[in-house]
Amino acid sequence: MAIPPPFMKARKRFGQNFLVNDHIINAIVDAINPQEGDYLVEIGPGHAALTRPVLERAHALTAVELDRDLAEWLRHDPFLKGLTLIEADALKVDFGTLPGASEGKLRVFGNLPYNITSPLLFHLLQFEGIKDLHFMLQKEVVERLAAGPGSKDYGRLTVMAQYHAQVIPVLTVPPSAFVPPPKVMSAVVRLKPKNLTAEERALAPYLNKITTTAFSARRKAVRNALAPLFDPEELTALNIDLDSRAEMLPLETYVALAQALQRKRSLDELKDEEEKLVEEKRVKRVLKSQAEAPVRTKKPDKRKEHHKFDDFDFSDINADL
Repeated sequence: MAIPPPFMKARKRFGQNFLVNDHIINAIVDAINPQEGDYLVEIGPGHAALTRPVLERAHALTAVELDRDLAEWLRHDPFLKGLTLIEADALKVDFGTLPGASEGKLRVFGNLPYNITSPLLFHLLQFEGIKDLHFMLQKEVVERLAAGPGSKDYGRLTVMAQYHAQVIPVLTVPPSAFVPPPKVMSAVVRLKPKNLTAEERALAPYLNKITTTAFSARRKAVRNALAPLFDPEELTALNIDLDSRAEMLPLETYVALAQALQRKRSLDELKDEEEKLVEEKRVKRVLKSQAEAPVRTKKPDKRKEHHKFDDFDFSDINADL
């Protein structure tokens, strides 16, 4: 087993779970199929369970690691020759500037921390030049990525991922394959980015707005869920059943909705509307909290009750004497 060194402890704040099962490691490396000359990038190499076997085949690899202690250890490991280390948060790395990206040959893989899966996927899919991605994720996330319309797993992540890439589940990984073992099943997925045009990439923010609006009210009929953006007549013109739910609409319908929204509003207008809506919700919360706040009555000062003579006008007594 690929046991991490005794001094290396998984850090909860980084969402670390170290992969140690050799059979699973070999299966993942086989799925990646690294070749000499590939432009490979690993996110979160950890204790190098995948890094070593990938380097053995490819002889060169770039790794992005946020944990400074792990980065220091990786930098001085004599068995990791050919490793180029980027000590940074992967969410802030411009993958479009890495070697191979300009040629569309960047290959990204890793055992992603569960707590940043969605934002990291969205971050990566915005870059041109990525050939493929292989990631270890929470099994339920992989199921959401690969879901079809009508499924309970079908949602915003599904639509956005499938718009940008072909989603291919590869294998399931049990908690026992990790140290410490996570409380959930994991799975490996392959994403093959589509060759989107500039116009199709420009549509992505509108698609994100549509899916965010629709799936935030997924129990409502689309006539109500999308009411902030479309009139019922506009939805009918797009051949959308007004009584259907968000999870019933296929990717093609969401793309048509995004195109319709793009014709109606600019991104700046959508941003202004979003900021206005956020402010309205904030004001409502404040007013509600004020209305629900209990009325506090001032309790009598018991010390004054026992010393009422402190306020007595003794001049009246003196006047009678």
